[in-house]
Amino acid sequence: MDKKDGMNYAPKGNKSSVVAEGEFKFGVIGLDHGHIYGMCNGLLEAGGELVIVYDPDPGKLASFQQKFPQAAIAASESEVLEHNELQLIASAAIPSERCGIGLRALDHGKHYFADKPSFTTLGQIELAERKTAATGLKWGVYFSERLHVEGAVFAGQLIEDGAIGRVVHVIGTGPHRINAPSRPDWFFEHDRYGGILCDIGSHQIEQFLHYAGAKDARVLHSKVANYHFKQYKGFEDFGDATLVADNGATFYFRVDWLTPEGLGTWGDGRVLIMGTNGYIEVRKYIDIAARSTGNHVYLVNGQGEQHFEVTGKVGYPFFGAFIKDCIDGTDNAMTQTHIFTASRLCIEAQLQAIVVES
Repeated sequence: MDKKDGMNYAPKGNKSSVVAEGEFKFGVIGLDHGHIYGMCNGLLEAGGELVIVYDPDPGKLASFQQKFPQAAIAASESEVLEHNELQLIASAAIPSERCGIGLRALDHGKHYFADKPSFTTLGQIELAERKTAATGLKWGVYFSERLHVEGAVFAGQLIEDGAIGRVVHVIGTGPHRINAPSRPDWFFEHDRYGGILCDIGSHQIEQFLHYAGAKDARVLHSKVANYHFKQYKGFEDFGDATLVADNGATFYFRVDWLTPEGLGTWGDGRVLIMGTNGYIEVRKYIDIAARSTGNHVYLVNGQGEQHFEVTGKVGYPFFGAFIKDCIDGTDNAMTQTHIFTASRLCIEAQLQAIVVES
């Protein structure tokens, strides 16, 4: 796994099946973003069985089959949708197309698991809300910067255990390396990727709601800019926003495509969580100039200062819980309301954003 290539960053964990062999089968439609590899890793490690894949690009299919040779290649999207053994369809299609695939998946009786952002308009969210209510099927979203980072998972466990008291403020940073020559055309087209706050900002807003234990929030202020990549007219390489949650917790986050080439990973993602009795910092992917590894968690509270390095020690419990939710009709991995609320807020932040003339 190339730590400098964020688009194809696909964590692997230990296999921890929550189902019997063959009990949960899934297919894939859409290979436009490399996150599909991480999504499939997580589902497979939790006991899922990958059966079939479709994408119109033969090159993407060949690369995917090299990693997952067990996946048969479908001749069309319909072949996956109509496959009668599948319980779920996963997708990392172009962001603006992910909702349509999800609606078709649910119409065919399949649960859905989309890369983030699953939506690029508020109207898409309304359609998905109606469809999940009508079918009772799950619409999951791969918020990988929390779900597929052991340090981020561990921070949530510390909060649940009361290590810092009530969470009152969160700061999130999500810098990314652009690797522009490797990006497809849609990556730079605003209507297709949704804007920077809708896209990579979705990670930040989701983790805030989770860590703060909030059900909803308001966007107080947001802004976007294209500081460096002027050749891409529809592109934004910087964005930030401030939110306040329904329980009073506040949040500031910054996302960008300005990671310098000298950094040893694709982005120095961090989160700082302040509580009434202490604070936590997570250095997700690197501890700059000290350790090239990620998953460093720092805790300061009344008992003192602690540093945890949790790689390989926490795992990725979301995937097993999500599979069980699909089978049992429960809502334990991540509630449907939480998913739609996080998705709505990132689009609202995008729509409200002041465009900084730079």
